Amino acid sequence: MSNNQNLPLVVAITGATGVIYGVEMLRVLRDLGQETHLILSEAAGMTLAIETQYTIDDVKALATVVYSNKDVGAALASGSFRTRGMIVAPCTIKTLSAIANSFTYNLVIRAADVTLKERRPLVLMVRETPLHKGHLELMARAADYGAILLPPMPAFYHQPQTVLDIVHQTLGKALDQVGIEHKLFARWTGKDRDTLPDK
Repeated sequence: MSNNQNLPLVVAITGATGVIYGVEMLRVLRDLGQETHLILSEAAGMTLAIETQYTIDDVKALATVVYSNKDVGAALASGSFRTRGMIVAPCTIKTLSAIANSFTYNLVIRAADVTLKERRPLVLMVRETPLHKGHLELMARAADYGAILLPPMPAFYHQPQTVLDIVHQTLGKALDQVGIEHKLFARWTGKDRDTLPDK
């Protein structure tokens, strides 16, 4: 495939806790000048109201294009509509299960299925804990199909000072998977060890 730097990135926000990951993803991508095509699941709006001060309209305003999750005939439902990939942030277990089983009953799942069949990066920021074996098997199946499983697991070597620092480190890892340059966190260089105290 030719250079995809100018293609839109699909962002889906589902109803899992951690909806701030999706909101901040859109804000960061807007600031980077990246075109975004957003799908909000029906449950995402409820979680947004519980966890943040943002309205659905606030979130939609951060995206370039917004689709109804019920619109399974939208551009994103076809592989002929080119994108640079898709990030689901956060991703519910229900969404993971549907993707792993190719059960394309809404646009989030159909767009994810299209992303996989076209061999584009699909990043699933699965948000659940603890995990039982069924969850793990779904993750393994999705990974077998080509999905990138990237649960929000914060690192602390960059010494985050705020919750947003922690959120941005995970978002940076997700953007790395779709080839978008950013400066969301300080990367480990190995030289950082020189500042550690002697044991």
